Amino acid sequence: MNRKTTPKVKNGKVQKKNRHEITPNYWDFRQDSLQIDIESPGKGYKHFLKKRDIIRFLEILPNWKEIDIELDAILLAQGGGGADGWYINGVIGICAWAKNKTCSMDREYFNDHQDIFQRLELNYEIKKDGVICHFTESQIIAYQLLHILLHEIGHHHDRINTKNKNDSARGENYAEEYAVKYEKKIWDLYFNEFGY
Repeated sequence: MNRKTTPKVKNGKVQKKNRHEITPNYWDFRQDSLQIDIESPGKGYKHFLKKRDIIRFLEILPNWKEIDIELDAILLAQGGGGADGWYINGVIGICAWAKNKTCSMDREYFNDHQDIFQRLELNYEIKKDGVICHFTESQIIAYQLLHILLHEIGHHHDRINTKNKNDSARGENYAEEYAVKYEKKIWDLYFNEFGY
């Protein structure tokens, strides 16, 4: 009996049967429009922030057309990595929050953000080794949008306005100042849109 020759072998070489090109995604390719994606929040964490909240929030930003350049995605990312959010070359991550809504932070972080915490009327307890903050769901959403997202947009704004457009050259201080500046500009618009 003769062995059949498969059509997937040409000139003695096995031909690739599947496409081996990289699938266009926001990690590898610039996107034509902003993608909003969701990762699993991880054990003990929850995404209080929803896609619709991000869309509504972006609509009230006064400088959206300026920011939208090369902003490929906003990812509701996994929690528990020790960060509230992150920015990598056109992709913003907003980390999931602890399910119980309570979080502890060191005094330096708390003091740096005390202005927004007071305006959000956050309940907190100052302890010897840090501060325990008791957030409500609406306070978490407001903080993630009005501070964390704006901070990460600040890193993006920094990157797209540098000469090489490869990194956020001015760092954390620039992003923090950017967040505070725009938070104050849109504070009333935010609460008119989202309520409290």
